Amino acid sequence: MQLSKRFAIVVAGIIVFSLVIVTACRKHKMDGMDMPVKDINYPAAYVVNGESNTISVINLNSNTLTDTIELMTAGGNDMPMWPHHIYHFAAGGAHRLAVGVPGSDLSAGHGGNMGGMKGRVLIIDAIKGSISKDLEVPAMNHNAAFSPDGREIWTSQMEMEGKVLVFDAQNYTLKNTIRVGMEPAEVTFSADGTKAYVANGGDNTVSIIDPASKAVLTTIPVGENPVGAWVGQDGKMYLDNEDGQSISVIDVASNKIVQTIPLGFMPGSAAHLASRKELWVTDPDNGQVHFWVPDATGHLWVHGGKFNAGAGAHAVAITSDGATAYVTNQSAASVSVIKVSDHTKIKDIPVGKKPNGIVIKQ
Repeated sequence: MQLSKRFAIVVAGIIVFSLVIVTACRKHKMDGMDMPVKDINYPAAYVVNGESNTISVINLNSNTLTDTIELMTAGGNDMPMWPHHIYHFAAGGAHRLAVGVPGSDLSAGHGGNMGGMKGRVLIIDAIKGSISKDLEVPAMNHNAAFSPDGREIWTSQMEMEGKVLVFDAQNYTLKNTIRVGMEPAEVTFSADGTKAYVANGGDNTVSIIDPASKAVLTTIPVGENPVGAWVGQDGKMYLDNEDGQSISVIDVASNKIVQTIPLGFMPGSAAHLASRKELWVTDPDNGQVHFWVPDATGHLWVHGGKFNAGAGAHAVAITSDGATAYVTNQSAASVSVIKVSDHTKIKDIPVGKKPNGIVIKQ
């Protein structure tokens, strides 16, 4: 029997609508596991929530939480893995995220390897929100970072005999193993990409590496329990010493410490704001951010003031125009949005539990 014209239109509409639903709910398969595909095609801040085992995605246009990326192991186990810090690399229209997963809560401090604990590196498509690689590594790792050219992924191994593993960013094969100091934490690169820095928390040093040859150029003593050398746009690196409660200012060209800044509190991290010529250091115990400004000579940093963020203030990310900063608050489970020009808080955005690392894609 022939369908009426109206009924045929309705059926066709149902079919089209069904196709739209199927298309909108596409999934990406990772190591045999279906992962939901998102469309994060907007300027965004990605916040790693250690306890929740998720990444919160904040739309920078509206300063609202718009997406959540669930992190799982390759087998689909959704138990917390304690993801920690996150890095971004963009090339040819593709955006990738690298997340270090130590498997242990590092929010209260950055001790070394715990009884054979293994770490992981997760590589994530920043637009689709899907995990493209779940790479297990032999020991706890503090972070995973792309090399300046994006061809490699570097991650530390927080062991007494510390090392940095360098993987090919395309096929994920191990290319190099670099011996560094004891219990290395964060791995970072200078702004010009000429040097890599590894903070060795176990022996209070920082290893400086040539990214091309993988040779350790020098190892210099710093403060007690260094965690990470954070990038300056002024030819410097700013290394936070947790137990030493200080910042070691390292000159990239000479590999020398040119200033040690006493803080009077345990730092969470440091961020250099080139547009304002300010150095920010988070104060987790007091939920604040302190800032330093150049002295009259322009060569040394002096304390300029402080402002409120949230309980457990930890990591800082800044928009490309230098106008807005985002601070993760580990104890408050939020991100504070800061107007950089006058250090005022615009709002707090609730995210997952124990947010740690943050990175911005624009």
